[in-house]
Amino acid sequence: MSAPSPDNEHRSYASQLNRKMLGKLIVIAGLMFAFGYGLVPVYRSICALTGVNFLTPQDSTVVAPSNTQVDKSRTITVEFDGNSRGAWRFRPTVSSLQVHPGEMTQVIYEVVNKEARTMDAQAIPSYAPMEAGAFFKKVECFCFTQQTLGPNQAKEFPVVFYIDPAIPKNVTSILLSYTFFEITKPVVAKPA
Repeated sequence: MSAPSPDNEHRSYASQLNRKMLGKLIVIAGLMFAFGYGLVPVYRSICALTGVNFLTPQDSTVVAPSNTQVDKSRTITVEFDGNSRGAWRFRPTVSSLQVHPGEMTQVIYEVVNKEARTMDAQAIPSYAPMEAGAFFKKVECFCFTQQTLGPNQAKEFPVVFYIDPAIPKNVTSILLSYTFFEITKPVVAKPA
C-alpha cells in the first residue's frame, strides 16, 4: 500500500472544512428564520401589554377618537362670493357657513356657460382679510386646474377646505371670493 499523497490529504481536509462550514450556515439560516417567524407574536404581545400601536381593539364598544385638531371653542363665519368675467353665471350654493378651525368643510359653486360654444376658464381665489389667506387650506378646489364647459353647459364644483387652528383669535369672519374668467380667445369671424 502506498501512503496517501499530501495533495489528497489536503483535499480531504478542505472537504471536511467545507462540510462543517455548510452545516454552520444551515444552522444559522434556520435560527434566523425561526427568529423572524417568532418575532411577530412577540411584537403583538409587547404591543398589547404596553398599549402601543394596538391596531385592532378587542372590545367592539371602543369609539373612534374625534379629530383633536378641531377647535370647538371657536366659530368662524366664512362668506362665499362669486364673480365672473365673460358669459358665465357663477355663484356659490350657500352665502355663508359657520365653521370651527380645523374642521373639514365643503361648499359647492355652480357655473353655467351662457355661450353656444365650448370655453375654457380658470377661477382665481381671493381672501378678506388678507391675513386669513395663509390659514385657509383648500384640500380640493376647482381653482387648481382649468375648467372646460361645453355650449350652455352647467357644472357644480366642490371646494373642500379647513381653517388652520393657528389662525389669529381676532379673525372671526373670512370672505372667500372667486373670479371666474375665460382663458380661451373667442373665435371672431373674419370680414369677407
